[in-house]
Amino acid sequence: MPLIFDIALTHIAGRGRQTLVAVIGVAVGVGFSIAMAALMQGGQDDFVRQLVDTMPHVDITDEQRTARRQPAEDAFATVAIFGLRPRDDRRGIINPTAATSWLESWIPGRFAASLKTQGVIRFSSREVGAAIIGIEPERESGVSPIVGNFVEGSFSALAAGGNNVLIGDTMASRLGAGFGDTITAVSAEGLSRNFKIAGLFHTGTTARDEGEAYVLLKNAQILSARPNAINEIRIKLDDPDRAPAVAQRAEAELGYKAVAWQEANESILEALVVRNVIMYTVVGAIMLVAGFGIYNIISTITHEKARDIAIMKSLGFPESDMRRLFLLEGVAIGAAGSVLGGLLGVSMTYALSLVRFEIAATGQEMTRLPIAWSLMHYVIASAFALGSAAVAGYLPARRAARLNPVEIIRGAS
Repeated sequence: MPLIFDIALTHIAGRGRQTLVAVIGVAVGVGFSIAMAALMQGGQDDFVRQLVDTMPHVDITDEQRTARRQPAEDAFATVAIFGLRPRDDRRGIINPTAATSWLESWIPGRFAASLKTQGVIRFSSREVGAAIIGIEPERESGVSPIVGNFVEGSFSALAAGGNNVLIGDTMASRLGAGFGDTITAVSAEGLSRNFKIAGLFHTGTTARDEGEAYVLLKNAQILSARPNAINEIRIKLDDPDRAPAVAQRAEAELGYKAVAWQEANESILEALVVRNVIMYTVVGAIMLVAGFGIYNIISTITHEKARDIAIMKSLGFPESDMRRLFLLEGVAIGAAGSVLGGLLGVSMTYALSLVRFEIAATGQEMTRLPIAWSLMHYVIASAFALGSAAVAGYLPARRAARLNPVEIIRGAS
């Protein structure tokens, strides 16, 4: 076996320029594959992390997943209902105290009940449509994404009581209002109430920053003329991956629609899976192109060394040694390219992690490219490289092993 290694190294070193080009081809393919995987995986991880951080892991609303059965359907075996009109009632979670007490007994995390109603926020001569959300500050602080994102004021100002309101800085800009100003909230029922702006938040989510206003739960209930009512329970779990099981149990017990964050973003998560498939397909294509370079150099060596192969076989080297010889040459080029490609991948990934750019229209918010450092990226890229190198080396190796030494020596003579 050491003799086979020596011969393989001699063959590779004898064609230094072609070998170097093949190694560089593999290295560039591996390096770019690692950098691309780090960037795409980092973007995916960052996106999923934002989903988990900014939305409830389980959202229970006063909706039904399927239409309620009509009394006639329960009373008769066969019934046909036509022209059914929904009752004009004001929905809400029935018996909210019992519902929250039951959740408190087993939920592995935190939750907060709220009353959300649509309305209009007015200031001076301007007005914007908004979701007016009544909350309990003590519980809301454990589930809300706005708690640590205040540019003026603080979330705790709402707990001080009174007619205070928390709005996004984008909404305040559209209204022309500022911290400490008094705005008017008008509900869909036509009731109005004045609130003092006790905090301005900026989460980076446009819909929240310009379309949500937070008030005390009792004030929202008064504004919508719905005392003691809630229509949403938002849950944050210690382990977000348990959300589907928690949602299923809550919906089965309470009878209201409970949506896990995975279900709410199902189409997005499926798109991420497709993107990963595309990414590794591209990686495979890059390694395939690099494999052609290896195939070319090994084929050239087998053609030029045909007489040497014949002599070796006449000396007693079996076909398996011939296959092993040229397969080793291909794998050696792939291994060298993988090592250099790993170093190139580290350098490119580090360079990408230093890139900074503006994402806010004002030019004030800066961010870096999300990068995921993972050993698996190097393992997968190297495996693709070694695999393509092995295939590229095996094809000419098989042909070399089948050469007839008698015909080659006779032709040479």
